[in-house]
Amino acid sequence: MRSVLIIGPNYYNFLPAVAEAFRTLGWKTAVEGYDMPVHPYSGLMRVRYKLRRDRQRMQQESRAAYRAYIEERFDTVRPDFVFVLNGDMLESATLDHFCSKAQVALWMFDSRTRLPMAVGHVDHVDTLFCFEQADVRWYQAQGKQAFFLPQACDTAKYYPIEGCRKDIDILFVGNLFYSPRRKQLMNAVIDRFPDRRIVVYGWYQPWFKGIGAWLRRPHKEIFKNVNVSSEQANVLYNRARVVLNIHQEHQQDGANPRVFEICGAGAWQVCDRNPYIASLFPDGELGLYGDEQELFARIAEGLSCDRSEAAHRACELVRTEHSFEKRMAEVVRTVYGSSR
Repeated sequence: MRSVLIIGPNYYNFLPAVAEAFRTLGWKTAVEGYDMPVHPYSGLMRVRYKLRRDRQRMQQESRAAYRAYIEERFDTVRPDFVFVLNGDMLESATLDHFCSKAQVALWMFDSRTRLPMAVGHVDHVDTLFCFEQADVRWYQAQGKQAFFLPQACDTAKYYPIEGCRKDIDILFVGNLFYSPRRKQLMNAVIDRFPDRRIVVYGWYQPWFKGIGAWLRRPHKEIFKNVNVSSEQANVLYNRARVVLNIHQEHQQDGANPRVFEICGAGAWQVCDRNPYIASLFPDGELGLYGDEQELFARIAEGLSCDRSEAAHRACELVRTEHSFEKRMAEVVRTVYGSSR
């Protein structure tokens, strides 16, 4: 039985799904997570980081400590394959150490513009995967080889709940604080549908980013200003008549995880259009929009018409073709030339 060491950030919570997919494919797995900007980023370490003036030095110290740990862990596990998500905690020398004894692949699970530390990793791994086709083209323009690998649905966490009552008209789950586009569109939706029950989960204005702005945030009854777990999100999706998906500004030609997760939950999704998403759902499985007026129109359709059949088709497509098991099978085929 071949073995894989899976390394990635804890904050995405995708490591268990990746590991389970490899196990289903017949691999022995070991998993190592890390936190950013320092590891571990909790308790006393979190307080120390926030109080430090020389945070960059603390990041360097943390990175060095993690390098010593993860290289020792690699030498103990002795895997045939190392699969890295993002890799923004890893140094190039660590990847070189892995490559000296194993096949190494990197999945850029976020935009390269948000992962400057990991951009150069392409020269220190055997295979690079990107979740955004614009990033694949960017690497190719630099003379580097990269493969497109979209994000996926953890089908153990996102699934239809039989008989769930639809008591939310319009739902959005996601971070708004770092996305002016999301904030603008959500406030426009609230203004356009004042008589509908609208619920938004995710940071709109964290208190730790300014108490005054936190106190003055609008629509407190709508913007819950808290994050939810995957399990909670699945229940919310099942309760909603319309689930909005608004990609962040850096995404141009790919799909965020919520495209697949909302579909996997069996919910009717209204999503911004880009070339990849339009090609993925060509027959009206999603309500795609290009501008604010189209957004309003797709929401109105979802509120006035039964879109359950379209949502069911999207659910079946995602659960069949866009699971983590499908993605890891593609990784193995690309790296090894077969699915075994």
